[in-house]
Amino acid sequence: MTSSNDTLARLARVIESRRQADPETSYVARLFARGPDAVLKKIGEEATETVMAAKDGDAGKIVHETADLWFHCLVMLAQYGLSPAEVLAELERREGLSGLEEKALRKAAGRDADETRGG
Repeated sequence: MTSSNDTLARLARVIESRRQADPETSYVARLFARGPDAVLKKIGEEATETVMAAKDGDAGKIVHETADLWFHCLVMLAQYGLSPAEVLAELERREGLSGLEEKALRKAAGRDADETRGG
């Protein structure tokens, strides 16, 4: 059985392989050719569609739109030289922390960084 991490890694490799493909024949190559703003706009569209599917309460639509959103997030990660493994590592780092604890830690880190910079 394939793990979710394997699926994400495999998709990331396919996305990366399409970076140099012909934009006339590859949707991913077309997104890359249009630049980061096109990728980010697509993520915004997919996020909105995901929210609308959730508001409708249709499980099939929710799954479909979430898959579209995740796919376009993988394209964005590739655009910026990042990998799904880095996101998974961050999620693993947060595992066991409450959301409130994690937010407090980020806020404290931000204050520490400001103090280091003399702010």
